[in-house]
Amino acid sequence: MARHTVGGVATTVGTATLPLVSIYNTATIRFQLREVHIFNTTATGSFTVALCRLSSTGTPGVGLTEVSLSGAAAVAGSTAFAGHTLAPTLADLGYRKRMGPAVGDGVIWTFNGAAGVSSVLGAANGIGLYVPVGTGQIMDYCLVWDED
Repeated sequence: MARHTVGGVATTVGTATLPLVSIYNTATIRFQLREVHIFNTTATGSFTVALCRLSSTGTPGVGLTEVSLSGAAAVAGSTAFAGHTLAPTLADLGYRKRMGPAVGDGVIWTFNGAAGVSSVLGAANGIGLYVPVGTGQIMDYCLVWDED
């Protein structure tokens, strides 16, 4: 099993319908999310950031560079994107963090059980971070996943 990561500073703030970062499967490769790191980079307002399952692509933003943690030869099959400009279909997964108005406020979620948080197989399916409550802010993020 290969482990991959993507991280950075969000290029969009995320909304209740537009994820600020997302990862999508291919038609034949399904990923299992293992970690999510989120940290506020601004000190204005508070908002909620949440994990969501995606069942359509909408229009994702710029493709991100996935990095293998399993060695240079392992290439990620899943694809990560910065933000969305057209809403995908999303469903809240219940993992939420109320971000306080302080730089550095954040959370690290770990999903190291047998299945992790699995996406549904199919190229239009994935997992993302969105802002269901409040006005999103720019934040640092890191997503870590495994692929079979």
